[in-house]
Amino acid sequence: MKVLIVGGVAGGMSAATRLRRLREDAEIVIFEQGPHVSYANCGLPYHIGEIIPAEADLLLQTPESLKDRFNLDVRVNNRVVQLNPTAKTVEVENLQTGEKYIESYDSLILSTGAKPRMVPIPGLERAHVLRDVPDAIGIKELVDNKKIKSAVIIGAGFIGVELAENLQHRGIDTTIVEFRDSILPQFDPEMIEPMQKLLIEHGIKLALNSETAEVRSDTLILKDGREIPADLVVAAIGVVADHHLAVDAGLEIGTAGGIKVDDQMRTSNPYIYAVGDAAEKISALTGQPQMIWLANLANRHGRLVADVVAGEKVSNRPSIGTGIIGAYGMAAALTGITEGLAKRMNIEHTVIHLHPGSHAGYYPGAERVSLKILFDPKTGRLLGAQAIGMDGIDKRMDVIATAIYAGLGIDDLMNLELSYAPAFGSAKDAINQAGYVGNNVKGGKTPTIQWHELKAAQEQGSIVVDVRSSEEHQAGSIPNTQLIPVDTLRERLTELAGKDVIVTCAVGQRGHTATQILRSHGINTRNLDGGYTTWRSGMDAKERVAI
Repeated sequence: MKVLIVGGVAGGMSAATRLRRLREDAEIVIFEQGPHVSYANCGLPYHIGEIIPAEADLLLQTPESLKDRFNLDVRVNNRVVQLNPTAKTVEVENLQTGEKYIESYDSLILSTGAKPRMVPIPGLERAHVLRDVPDAIGIKELVDNKKIKSAVIIGAGFIGVELAENLQHRGIDTTIVEFRDSILPQFDPEMIEPMQKLLIEHGIKLALNSETAEVRSDTLILKDGREIPADLVVAAIGVVADHHLAVDAGLEIGTAGGIKVDDQMRTSNPYIYAVGDAAEKISALTGQPQMIWLANLANRHGRLVADVVAGEKVSNRPSIGTGIIGAYGMAAALTGITEGLAKRMNIEHTVIHLHPGSHAGYYPGAERVSLKILFDPKTGRLLGAQAIGMDGIDKRMDVIATAIYAGLGIDDLMNLELSYAPAFGSAKDAINQAGYVGNNVKGGKTPTIQWHELKAAQEQGSIVVDVRSSEEHQAGSIPNTQLIPVDTLRERLTELAGKDVIVTCAVGQRGHTATQILRSHGINTRNLDGGYTTWRSGMDAKERVAI
């Protein structure tokens, strides 16, 4: 058996090493067009910021180490330039010598990854990209040699935000330009607003709802006429599947833009497979093809395709899409679908927001965990979640991702037995509390209204009652609200009789109590989901776009 693998890093190297463990007799050849076949591409921004100081720390394996341990034939600086599926051969160019040669295969695995998306902007050829170790070294040398004082990053995705933090950490005046209304558009706006605020507090400038008109020698011009200092420009506009070899070979490209594969990662040619960022995935939530740019899926699918090639009877599971990003100590994570995607795809859903603590409030160091969960209003099936905060975000998101994978519903979150001690969680963990809130909403005990629906409801005659204390109300409140603290609510029922009432508190908990009191007295009442905290975050996100 002779297996060729085009591209290393996560998908390709996982396939190669797994296949060797299964088949000692296989001839395995890996072609990598760059100088490094196995490196931590997720660590590139942190090398620029000197959080990971040594280049060597990014290099996980070398051709020599892979040869010694796994007997793999790894050829770096060798680019596959053409596939011939009929002859079952590939044409390869040695980029150091210029030599071209042909290699045959029994099975071919494409792990060509993704490439930066480039758009027709005048002067964009001056921009750097951040795809591999040489890209990171090039940017880092500019910073190390003090050749730049300012930087503009076009694009506010994961790489753009991580790179901005690291450049600012190195003393570079950094601006992020994003044509959408918020950074990290994978998130809903009210959920990512705390991170936007944090970036600004640390000196990073945000040009939201803004497009680049031109890149000049040391500035960047926006379409609204603003000129931004830009000794360095980095294009982080997003990525697209690097599938030109597949296209030229006549392999089928899917509707999401990646190489179309079946549940065994097989392409439209039975002897060619595709894994990693070049291949489409199927969403476990929508059933539709999608692109998910995550190293964990590339590793998993690389392992799976090795099993398939070796003759194992295995198949892939649809993907959920779970990710996390950190900046200045804050983490934002998501899994499944967002409210925005659910609306675009007309997926019926219910939303809840809550803001519990990361661990017991009486134990020092507790931080707020802001959670947003989507579930099916009829079945309760979990559809997606987002979380943001300074502590405990990753483990809560991992629990929800696991619950989605297992097909659990919102009510099941109430009953999960999670590890607890005051320093690590609460007797009612944030996950359990999400189950309680969701159960109340799904069962009709607590009708809710979302932050972005409030203004329209007020215009239609609903009154908003703030059930917090007078001190909290004075510190910040929703316009045109009536203050009635929850502890005095029973004494003032006559003021609300016959009215359509929306109650609000800090995070929704006292609002739930107020809703039960008023509804038990025949007053039509809804609770503002997530309370003032969620409303303020959503409004700040909207107002930030107008700045």
